[in-house]
Amino acid sequence: MDNQNITIAQYAGGPVQLNIVLKGLTDSDLDLALTTDTWTIRQIVHHIVDGDDMWKTCIKAALGNTAGLFSLQWYWDRSQTDWAANWKYADRPIQPSLELFCANRQHMTELIQQTSNAWELSIRIKHPQREEEPITIGFVLEMQISHMLEHIGEIQAIRQAHNL
Repeated sequence: MDNQNITIAQYAGGPVQLNIVLKGLTDSDLDLALTTDTWTIRQIVHHIVDGDDMWKTCIKAALGNTAGLFSLQWYWDRSQTDWAANWKYADRPIQPSLELFCANRQHMTELIQQTSNAWELSIRIKHPQREEEPITIGFVLEMQISHMLEHIGEIQAIRQAHNL
């Protein structure tokens, strides 16, 4: 299997990996954090899913309009803490987010696999205080895998700290 197919398989398997790290946790366990000033497991789950959902739009835009410009300026204008509060990460059940994550990953994997050159397709992106630059679908997939794995590591650390 080549690197592209391995990455696509890792991307598609994200929901399984997230569900594995959450297995056996009670609803009250989801409200545990490493420290009082870090996110809880519940907040981390919502953050993973919302980030994935936003970057799904970038992939779709690149699949449909490689001459387009993608921006998350509206999102980058606020802090992660603000978004967590605005989107009620601490208060919402995680099941709907987990279902969205699974559906989005299945949907996008199928779409990418149906597009023969999807990996190389790109769209221009405008990051704050930087020039526009092209971003490929392959890069976005790798970024989303890395983002999820980083936060799964945080969840594992919380579980370990609380003997779960």
